[in-house]
Amino acid sequence: MKQLTRRDFAALAGAGLLAQNASFSRSRAITAGQVVERIQKNVGIPWNPTTYRDTFKIGTPEMEISGIVSTFMSTYDIFQRVVKAGLNMIVTHEPTFWSDRDITKDLGDDPLYREKLGYARKNKLVVWRFHDHIHAMKPDGIFVGWNRALKWDKYQVGDDQRMFIMPKTMTLEEVTREVKTNLQSDSIRVIGDPKLPVKKVVRGSHTLAGNMSAVLEADALIVSEAREFDSIEWMRDTVLSGQKKGMILIAHERGEQAGMNYCAEWLRTFITEVPITFLSSNEPFWRPA
Repeated sequence: MKQLTRRDFAALAGAGLLAQNASFSRSRAITAGQVVERIQKNVGIPWNPTTYRDTFKIGTPEMEISGIVSTFMSTYDIFQRVVKAGLNMIVTHEPTFWSDRDITKDLGDDPLYREKLGYARKNKLVVWRFHDHIHAMKPDGIFVGWNRALKWDKYQVGDDQRMFIMPKTMTLEEVTREVKTNLQSDSIRVIGDPKLPVKKVVRGSHTLAGNMSAVLEADALIVSEAREFDSIEWMRDTVLSGQKKGMILIAHERGEQAGMNYCAEWLRTFITEVPITFLSSNEPFWRPA
């Protein structure tokens, strides 16, 4: 079983999750369905009943909850760490079974699917996804957390959570190092001249069209979900054509996980029956020395 990291231990201990906390008594039990009802009531926007993302992926609304973990991705590792902490509900931003719609009808014979689902059922885990509506919050809850983690919330341009004006002109390399340090990432890749002067930065898009539009507004893009065969190759040709632009490509997880840390804080404002904490699903990559 996966052991808790020091960071996990600090987070869980700070939230009172490593011991039986008397303030969370069995008489104050709450079900998974009631948790979701509270979220729907407090999200501040009309709930879209046709969403295929923000639904239960494992477990049922009737299941009683011992504690909630907010995370970016409900990986097998997260399952193990949640069980180790004695909790049983995971509020995940991204899929559990490796596709946007969490389609499992063709995975019945897949050994990893059977093992992951079996582990969840054995340990009475509930997994509920919170994607569309946290992004639709005013302001976007994911970007509230990300801008704060990046320490650029003070550079935000008005209400535009994707646009930043730096306090002074920096080189592309300097901006990249700041992103690397503040997001604690070791998997950043960059396109563009390291000495490129950068004053205005915009968070890019999943799509080529979105990135083509965004780069017109800024000196550099930060992108966490772009396909290499379109957006990346387009940016490479943009730079090779002589345009003074840059792109900082970060892991998808580092682009949104801080928003789920904010989500845990937000949940604690209206769910008091059980402990709530955030666990990082961590970057999926490592680099050789």
